[in-house]
Amino acid sequence: MYKCQPIKIYLDDLAAKLPAPGGGSAAALTAAMGVSLISMVVNFTLGKPKYAQYENELKEILEKSGKLRDDFLNLVDMDVTAYQSKNLRDALDVPFMVARLCFEGIKLCPILIEKGNLNLISDVAVAAIFLEGAFASAYFNVAINLKSLADKKLTSSITKELEQKEKQIKKIRKLTEAKVGKIIRG
Repeated sequence: MYKCQPIKIYLDDLAAKLPAPGGGSAAALTAAMGVSLISMVVNFTLGKPKYAQYENELKEILEKSGKLRDDFLNLVDMDVTAYQSKNLRDALDVPFMVARLCFEGIKLCPILIEKGNLNLISDVAVAAIFLEGAFASAYFNVAINLKSLADKKLTSSITKELEQKEKQIKKIRKLTEAKVGKIIRG
C-alpha cells in the first residue's frame, strides 16, 4: 500500500478528506523516522577508530533499529487496513504494537549518547523526540479504541502497561535531551 510508495503519495492522502491514513499510521511513520535516525548515527559511527571498542554493541543497535524500521513501515499499512476493516481489535492492536515498539526504539538512544559519533549527537535527541511523539500518538489511538472494548480486564492491563512505558519514555527522552544539550553547549 504505502510502504513502497513515494512519501508524497502518503502525505497527500493523509492531508485529503479520506478516512485513512490517519493518526495511527502517522505515528508509525514518525517512529520509523526516529529509528532511521538511530541507524544513521550508528552508520556514521561504525568504522571510526575512536569508537572501535563499541563496534559489536553498535552493530546490534544497527540490526535492532533496522528491524524496528521495517516493523514500523509495515505498521503504517497495517493501521490503514485495520481502520478500513472497522475491526475494533485490529484498530486497537496496531497502535498498541506501535507504542510497544517505540519503547524498544527509544531505549537505544541513551546508549548512542555514550557510544555514538558525537558529530551526530543532535540526531539522537531528534530520534528520542520522534519516538516519544509517536508513542504518545499511538497511545491516544489505543485509548480511543479501549473506550469501545467490553473486556475491562484487558482494558486495565493495556492501560497499566502503557502508563508505565509512558513514564519511562518521558524519562529517557528528558535524559537524552539533557545529555545532548550538555554535549552541544560544551
